[in-house]
Amino acid sequence: MKRFKKILFLSNPKEKQNAAIRRAVSLAKQNDATVTVLSVLKSSAYALHVPLPDAELDALQEELVHAHQIAAREVADGFRQKGIDVHVKVLVGIAFVEVIREVLREQHDLVILAADSKKGLINRLFGSISTHLMRKCPCPVWVVKPGSGKTYRRILAAVDIFSDPFDEAGESINSLILQLSSSLARMDNSDLHVIQVWNIENEGHLGAPGFMDGKALRRLRDETRNDLGQRLEHLMQEIDRDGIGTVRTHLERGDDPAESIVELTQKQEVDLLVMGTVCRTGLSGFLIGNTAEEVLGAVDCSVLTVKPEGFVSPVTLDDR
Repeated sequence: MKRFKKILFLSNPKEKQNAAIRRAVSLAKQNDATVTVLSVLKSSAYALHVPLPDAELDALQEELVHAHQIAAREVADGFRQKGIDVHVKVLVGIAFVEVIREVLREQHDLVILAADSKKGLINRLFGSISTHLMRKCPCPVWVVKPGSGKTYRRILAAVDIFSDPFDEAGESINSLILQLSSSLARMDNSDLHVIQVWNIENEGHLGAPGFMDGKALRRLRDETRNDLGQRLEHLMQEIDRDGIGTVRTHLERGDDPAESIVELTQKQEVDLLVMGTVCRTGLSGFLIGNTAEEVLGAVDCSVLTVKPEGFVSPVTLDDR
């Protein structure tokens, strides 16, 4: 896989990021890529709750920047020792905004970071920084679960072929999901699972008296499943299976795509989920804030998210 040539590693010493560093090192070596280790700190004026004179704030900010530079250089040294061309950058601002601006400025093709897990009433693997990036970053975002192994045993690709077959953006993102997941499966000799969740829209109403009888409704389900099966098989022909462990497709019928995806990650003990975070609206669409948001709130594995071709981030270089 030679897709990723400019990797941006978001360093956060407060998180357990050894697994994320190992993955970034492996990807950089496989792709002959450069790595930029980026650290972002909040402006002292916003980070402190006690007002201070501007001169003291400036001095404190300078000290904090220096401390972040030291920490980022230590991370970069680990990459450099592996023979990787690595750079260090420290920025001040809102973390996800500065990451996206750096991607736009330098044309990075992958952002990788450790899951910014938060503890509280709900223990979520993905915190606000990674969720914002998955929503708004124009390039793929890989959030690595702390404690992940050196290689992935099982990878799950979540595709969406349930919508309009002439939706070119959908075809593009489905192909990209399969390309990335199959390439990574070859890199680790992983098993590759591919899931498509489907249902019959308004099935409850269709089965009501005066609409479709049971036989007609069953025929509609069978025809829908067969059509999706053929389309999924056609999509699967795009991937190169050499070097992949086993390949298995899952046509899962269900009203809640997020629930079906999460259940499969648990059942198959998936290490990495590859999915789209901006696509079509509707029950089956992977629109962040709907299916993808629900998945990120419940899944317990590393996640690689991608955008469809032509996605434009709401964050721009002019947002100052």
